[in-house]
Amino acid sequence: MYQNILEDLGLSPNEAKIYETLVEKGESSISDISVSAKIHRRNAYDAIERLVNKGLCFQIFSSKENLYNAVDPGKLMELVDEKRQSVESILPDLNKKFHRRATTEEAFIYRGIEGQKNIWRDMLRVGEDVLGIGAKAQWYDPVIAPARESFFKEANRKKIKFIQLFDNEVLKKVPNFPKHFSGKLDYRILPKMYSTQSTMHIFGDYVVTYTGIKEIGKMPDDPFIFVLKSADLADSYRTWFRYMWEQSSVGHR
Repeated sequence: MYQNILEDLGLSPNEAKIYETLVEKGESSISDISVSAKIHRRNAYDAIERLVNKGLCFQIFSSKENLYNAVDPGKLMELVDEKRQSVESILPDLNKKFHRRATTEEAFIYRGIEGQKNIWRDMLRVGEDVLGIGAKAQWYDPVIAPARESFFKEANRKKIKFIQLFDNEVLKKVPNFPKHFSGKLDYRILPKMYSTQSTMHIFGDYVVTYTGIKEIGKMPDDPFIFVLKSADLADSYRTWFRYMWEQSSVGHR
């Protein structure tokens, strides 16, 4: 039941099976473990020894047959913390290498829901206000709710402001607009004749364009997100944004 999660923490398939068996059954002999976990006895010995070394189970000495038991499952969180610490220890060097090779101008495509998460990570990393043109509240699709909530929590901590030009249809099709918006928002509404199936965000040196957004408040099933990184281009779009902002209906929160 928990096999995949335990393996993600670094346990081998046999280790995961045995640990789950011991959590469920408690004190068990090698014979019982081998049968319950459906693992050859020799392989069970090897896996249990590794679990003992990892601190996830312990041996109970007996005059007959030694028994084994699992430690408190809370120990698993220590494995998570250790992995996190390992990643954090190499992040500074990886970031240096990443930014050192980053080109001044580049263009690429993100795809799918994971692509949207990448955009949010870029926004948090840049840490500047986000301008939006043709916004359609697609971020509020329930499919990406957990990631969205995490993003806005960090965006609010960094005091990132969202200055958005929304499509006219958002007023009627998004319940409680704009009270549902989780971040610091300043917005205006585009005239109805300028509604499209695209959305654009500008932040830092980035210009991000979504296409094929056919429904207000919903992400496309497999969105394509076109990303341009260019300081000059981003500044140009900010200039055009200001003109559109001045021509649009006032609304703010």
